[in-house]
Amino acid sequence: MDALDLLLNRRSIAKLSDPAPEGKALENIIRAGLRAPDHAGLTPWRFVIAQGEGLSKLSEILVRAAQAENSEQAVLDKVKNAPFRAPMVITVIAKVTEHEKVPYLEQHLSAGCAVQAMQMAAVAQGFQGFWRSGKWMFHPEVHQAFGLEEGDEIVGFLYLGTPGCTPMKVPERDLSKFVEYL
Repeated sequence: MDALDLLLNRRSIAKLSDPAPEGKALENIIRAGLRAPDHAGLTPWRFVIAQGEGLSKLSEILVRAAQAENSEQAVLDKVKNAPFRAPMVITVIAKVTEHEKVPYLEQHLSAGCAVQAMQMAAVAQGFQGFWRSGKWMFHPEVHQAFGLEEGDEIVGFLYLGTPGCTPMKVPERDLSKFVEYL
């Protein structure tokens, strides 16, 4: 698969199974994330990988956040099971630094670019994934569990594994609805 084909046909696949990336494949995924645009060389990212027992720990973190909100049992069950939708979840954190030329927003966007690059690197190696967000990534209980400091944010949970189905065809979009010229 060439790079342009990869980018033009990107799809999230939520049905993921073992195996998860490991060894050189996982290293390539992380290295791709580290190539995200990085104004001033701040490296504003942190990647926390959960697999095996780590998925259980992530589940416990999410359940504690939902319990702190007095969530209903259905919500507790949903968040408890969420990490097990894939054999690996990488929590991507914008680890920000005060800088006169690089605002926090730019550092958050850089971390978001890292997620995209990591997903593309996974797909290029025969794996698949999907990027999840949601209210729990903003919850103080989750921030505390991941040791976030002021200004840091979780930009997403990247679920990775082996595709359990064939991706649907990418919908064609009318470019004129999204592009303007000055």
